[in-house]
Amino acid sequence: MIRVLMHGCNGRMGQMIVGLLKDDAEAEVVAGVDAFDGVSNPFPVFSRIGDCDVKADVVIDFSNAGAVDGVLDYCADTKTPVVLCTTGLSDEQLAKVEETAKETAVLKSANMSLGINLLLKLLKEAAPILSGAGFDIEIVEKHHNQKLDAPSGTAVALADAINETENGAYTYVYDRSQVRQKRGEKELGISAVRGGTIVGDHDVIFAGTDEVITFEHRAYSRAVFGKGAIQAAKFLAGKPAGRYDMSDVIG
Repeated sequence: MIRVLMHGCNGRMGQMIVGLLKDDAEAEVVAGVDAFDGVSNPFPVFSRIGDCDVKADVVIDFSNAGAVDGVLDYCADTKTPVVLCTTGLSDEQLAKVEETAKETAVLKSANMSLGINLLLKLLKEAAPILSGAGFDIEIVEKHHNQKLDAPSGTAVALADAINETENGAYTYVYDRSQVRQKRGEKELGISAVRGGTIVGDHDVIFAGTDEVITFEHRAYSRAVFGKGAIQAAKFLAGKPAGRYDMSDVIG
């Protein structure tokens, strides 16, 4: 049984993962960390990760950027692998992630969904063929009306996966309202829609002459991110120090 330390256990995603692991035959939450109380959990909860004295095989972090430094310090000191799901990290924190990976296993991805990460893999195969055939590429992402950033990190990751196959030849275009000119051959348009309670929709459109190919991913609940994080934790437990991402999980 893999022992999980849930960092951010009282948050929305933390509680979702706790629920998903409740009946899991391969992993269990043995402790949690959260600065906010008021939630009843069947395991000990600490206000700071540095105070945790429960041994775990892996940490799953769904917290906030302000708490990530403490997570990384703890995991480096205790050599505990960590699945880092918190977004919005600064350049300094991203550098610290790489330093921590020298001490223990660290898995970080722009999106924890298994489907999105399979899509990233498929795009790397499709893009060279379709780009070489002259297809234009556009990405449209849709999220709920409370999302602060645009475009989404996932949309940028999809664009980056495509651009890597072209050695960075594409220029990302986020807004065409200020210019009147034809689309450039190496433009990659990224559009953001915000509304309602949309969990996360991403369309990657390859538009050619007389035909269009669209890769679509729809997240209907946040559970897909929790399930991906659990799969990542099971993969990461026992792994040697190093930097991992979801592409390692899906193989």
